[in-house]
Amino acid sequence: MSSPWLPSQNRYETIPYRRCGRSGLKLPVISLGLWHNFGGIDTFENARAMVRYAFDNGITHFDLANNYGPPPGSAEETFGQILKKDFLGYRDELIISSKAGYRMWDGPYGEWGSRKYLISSLDQSLKRMGLDYVDIFYSHRFDPETPLEETMGALDSIVRSGKALYAGISNYSAADTEKAAALMKSLGTPLLIHQPKFSLFNRWVERDGLLPVLDTAGMGSIPFSPLAQGLLTDKYLKDIPPDSRAAKPSGFLKAEEITPEVREKIIRLNDLALSRGQKLSQLALVWILRHPQVTSALIGASKVSQIADAIGAARNLELSGEELQKIEDILK
Repeated sequence: MSSPWLPSQNRYETIPYRRCGRSGLKLPVISLGLWHNFGGIDTFENARAMVRYAFDNGITHFDLANNYGPPPGSAEETFGQILKKDFLGYRDELIISSKAGYRMWDGPYGEWGSRKYLISSLDQSLKRMGLDYVDIFYSHRFDPETPLEETMGALDSIVRSGKALYAGISNYSAADTEKAAALMKSLGTPLLIHQPKFSLFNRWVERDGLLPVLDTAGMGSIPFSPLAQGLLTDKYLKDIPPDSRAAKPSGFLKAEEITPEVREKIIRLNDLALSRGQKLSQLALVWILRHPQVTSALIGASKVSQIADAIGAARNLELSGEELQKIEDILK
């Protein structure tokens, strides 16, 4: 019988932690998302190795959703197995989040933002992971047809029931975030965090005015896809590798999106990163993390080395005014 896995005793010395908005909760500056590569079609031992490595190096926050996989639900099942095998004695050192909002099952109660769907979905997620509660539960997307009072009321009930410690929202516009935050404040359960898509190549957050809204509401943020589905890495500097997301017909990153103009920007950003002693992926994370409203950057990974690269970004989180201007010039 093999000995139980023991995490590194120095795990809290690798990366810094930031307070999430005006709350008592601190998150690691890098969090691990289980959107891809943790599903039922993926290799369990690789997923297990990534979670172990992340925790060994100070990543305490693991982000899931009901529909992560594929198939939907299987990422939570995989994570539940990892928790059972390796983390039974460490639950209080983990921040585990899940979400509901996108289509999860057939019929009128399997998606969007109704009270029925959100509470039912969380109950299913808890069973899949073998947990009594999650630390953060999100409304995964704004529902234009359900009253926001109902969606926020469901989040409030979930926190009061003890099934989640904090509530969050994802993919909400600045205007809808402002309304949601006001509703939750009136209910006595403040929104903790917003999870938007945000990167050097996707800056809607800035155009929409979301960041000052988060300041006013006292919320933190945890941008997802900070590496633009892998575009902001050294993977596509010359061509499209056969094992990359862009090479897969069902991938979220399409090969036709990597135009000569995009590749030229990637090359120039990569040169700037190298001049700082960093990889392009690390520069992209530093750029996201420079925003005071950003608590943590949410990365995806298919191998341990990618997590190691992300953690390495935390060794130099400073960007000079000259470097920021160079980035703006490249992106024009």
